[in-house]
Amino acid sequence: MILIPGGIMNQDRAALRLSLMGLAGASIEWYDFLLYGTAAALVFPTLFFPATMPPLVALIASFSTFAVGFIARPFGGILFGHLGDRVGRKTTLAAALMLMGLATMLVGCLPSYRSAGVFAPLALVLLRLIQGLAVGGQWGGATLLATESAPRSRRGLYGGIAQAGVFIGVLLANIAVLAASGLTTPQGFMTYGWRIPFLFSVILIGLALYVRLRVEETEAFRRLQQPGDSLPSPAPQQISRPVLAALRACPGRILLAAGVLLSLHAIFYVVVTYAIAYGTGASGLRLPRSTMLGGVLISQFVAAPMSVVAGALSDRFGRRRVIMTGIALLGAWALVFFPLIDTRSFRWITVALTVAACCNGLAYGPLGTMFAELFDTQMRYSAMSLAYQLGAIVGGGFVPILATALYARYHTNTWTALYISFASVVSLVCLSRLQETAGAELSAPATPAQSGGSRLSGSN
Repeated sequence: MILIPGGIMNQDRAALRLSLMGLAGASIEWYDFLLYGTAAALVFPTLFFPATMPPLVALIASFSTFAVGFIARPFGGILFGHLGDRVGRKTTLAAALMLMGLATMLVGCLPSYRSAGVFAPLALVLLRLIQGLAVGGQWGGATLLATESAPRSRRGLYGGIAQAGVFIGVLLANIAVLAASGLTTPQGFMTYGWRIPFLFSVILIGLALYVRLRVEETEAFRRLQQPGDSLPSPAPQQISRPVLAALRACPGRILLAAGVLLSLHAIFYVVVTYAIAYGTGASGLRLPRSTMLGGVLISQFVAAPMSVVAGALSDRFGRRRVIMTGIALLGAWALVFFPLIDTRSFRWITVALTVAACCNGLAYGPLGTMFAELFDTQMRYSAMSLAYQLGAIVGGGFVPILATALYARYHTNTWTALYISFASVVSLVCLSRLQETAGAELSAPATPAQSGGSRLSGSN
């Protein structure tokens, strides 16, 4: 019989509780953010733009409103990053969840272009901007909630649990759209059925209140607020402008971390947005909506546990090795992804989507933990949010538009596949320049080397 000290067991229980709360917050927040992407592929081109627009042009316009959320995400990272480093992780996460819930619910209340004219797409863009601000702050809060109180030897595991929320969010969004589609007629779905999943986001508001009132602050942030002389070793002190401090102290590290995300965001938004539009659209394969949504649903169902497994593997084999493996497999799989989609077979479409999602989950699972370990406590929320959102806007936000435009021009998805493979090479180069972080002490006082240097491979 193995005896585990009570303190370690208590720390594990607290870490599991916080990581599950991070998982819940991330799942519902990403449900809201990605539900918009599904609707942008299936509903918005018809509903929010003039009927005189050619279908392909309307789809590009719809994906443009989707991309607007990515433009807002770095600003959300700056705003909520500052609050997260100054006010606390849980309070900032609660505010981001509340903002997302309100914006998504209001999207479900918008009138169509036929009823309100140009007001409809303008209001849609405004609410999408608010969604972008909210998700810009959510990811850092959910990740830090899961990692900053976790035992060092299992930090990757608990971080991977929170990261799985992205895939569960896609799963929930597709289940909601499939259910709304199945329970209404085609005309009813286009008129009111699509609104139901958006209105369900009121649940996020309740979760935000729970996080704010019932969830404890992370251990690392609590230590940041304690006077240094009350501890055995000096505690790092809060700084007044954490975003500016991060940009001054480690700009190279932030840019390299953003570069790691390029390929992951690219394939993710191809799977959950562009592939649906291509598979179901009049200018694409004209497949039933249920074929593509069902394939995406299965792929995310498999990718969610892969994220948790990958996080656990990173505790044993290191963050970089696991992430590199996922990205390398992703770059290779991109070359066969669209040929499998083009078979029009549900089986092979599901294989294409599932393998892509699993490669993404393998790389994405340890990513949040690695980002948390890359930066010091005083500026951690700001720095990792900036890195994540910069990678999102470059690697993900414009990929559906780019893929649609390339297909309209060349009538093939080969160029999109090559873009994903090239982005994978860039991600691998960036990752190779960052040092291994597994085992780093998150609550340790910042040293001059940590604060001013970039934790690059080969640095002291």
